[in-house]
Amino acid sequence: MIPPNDERPANKRNLRIASFATHATRGLLRDQTMRRKAMFWTVIVAVVMLFCGATLLAPMLDPKTRPGWFIFYWLACAWVTVTVVLLAIFDLLLVRVQARDEKRALARKIEEARQSKDAD
Repeated sequence: MIPPNDERPANKRNLRIASFATHATRGLLRDQTMRRKAMFWTVIVAVVMLFCGATLLAPMLDPKTRPGWFIFYWLACAWVTVTVVLLAIFDLLLVRVQARDEKRALARKIEEARQSKDAD
């Protein structure tokens, strides 16, 4: 039952956010153009993080003076990099499946053309 002020309870709100995130992620992964745009921008973020961490932010990320920031920053950079690698592997697998399906469809068309030619 919804409270009188028309606000949903917190647990229902969290479920709604999780559901949205799940559906948005599915949509992003299923569309090849969006998936590749996401991979491109994620690679850009990883390269910028690597460059900034190695040059501009190096004094702030000194592991001897600020080990917490050092670990946090480079773990975040590694997380973004792993995300890029997983997206690339996923894209590679999908492209292979599509190529295999197209190859099978072409083989069926050739076989049907042969059978119709033999029937004539």
